[in-house]
Amino acid sequence: MNILYFLVQQTMFFSIPLLIVALGGMFSERSGVINIALEGIMIMGAFAGILFISLVQPFLPGQPVLLLAILVSALTGVAISLLHAYASINMKANQIISGTAINMLAPAIAVYVARTIRTVQQIPFVNQFRIDKVPLFGDIPLFGPMLFKNTYITTYLGFLILGLSAFLLYKTRFGIRLRSCGEHPQAADSAGINVYAMRYAGVMFSGALAGLGGLVFVIPTSIEFNPEVSGYGFLALAVLIFGQWRPGRILAAAFFFGLMKAISSSYSGIDFMSAIPIPSYVYKMIPYIATLIVLAFSSKMSQAPKAAGIPFDKSAQ
Repeated sequence: MNILYFLVQQTMFFSIPLLIVALGGMFSERSGVINIALEGIMIMGAFAGILFISLVQPFLPGQPVLLLAILVSALTGVAISLLHAYASINMKANQIISGTAINMLAPAIAVYVARTIRTVQQIPFVNQFRIDKVPLFGDIPLFGPMLFKNTYITTYLGFLILGLSAFLLYKTRFGIRLRSCGEHPQAADSAGINVYAMRYAGVMFSGALAGLGGLVFVIPTSIEFNPEVSGYGFLALAVLIFGQWRPGRILAAAFFFGLMKAISSSYSGIDFMSAIPIPSYVYKMIPYIATLIVLAFSSKMSQAPKAAGIPFDKSAQ
């Protein structure tokens, strides 16, 4: 049973950032803008959040620092995403190239700023954010030790974002308009919807969640930030595609890939797996092999927004 608890907790640590970032990608692509810059935005969000924690922690320890860092990371993600939005929407640039440019630029900026401030690119922080036990809930049989012990508030934030995203996308006027801009922007424009504004909103939502996801990825798994997020932005794109741009399916996909990542990272702590004479690099390949296999079988059933990646030109109508 202890192995099950351990594996579930590790899966949570890896699944929640994937869930948050993939939901961010969903908002952007539902509006009609492909956001391949999720990796770069994650790096910048994590960098800003961890730098904030490192600077402020001596004066304001505890969970309030993490809550403020969450806000800093989200705002940083929004700022970076505006570059992609301007290039994709106003300049009508190729969205893949724009996103790739941000992915290349982000780690370089993070390294430069970190070395300017600290002379080294690693930014250490004291991880004092783990919650040993959530009162009352931690005593629930079976689920208590899995979900409410040795956890982080970012885990519950991920589920909150999932619920809000589903509600916003399917139960509000904003969500209907956003989806219409990703499916039939000309029809949406004819109905009086500002397609440019909706696409900007989608990309900004995407940036906020990707920036937040970068911080959520680093906090439970490290005590310092080196300007990279282990390809999680690209893995989140796979989660988005496998989840068919729908919140519920994205949740299932995030937990699947999170489980694969947990196995590849924590196999040495699981007795029966560590006893199997398999080289360690094989375990480390598991998430990426799973990604290739899943995408190979699911790509034929892809239901991507019809106008995703296609610039909208109001004057061309």
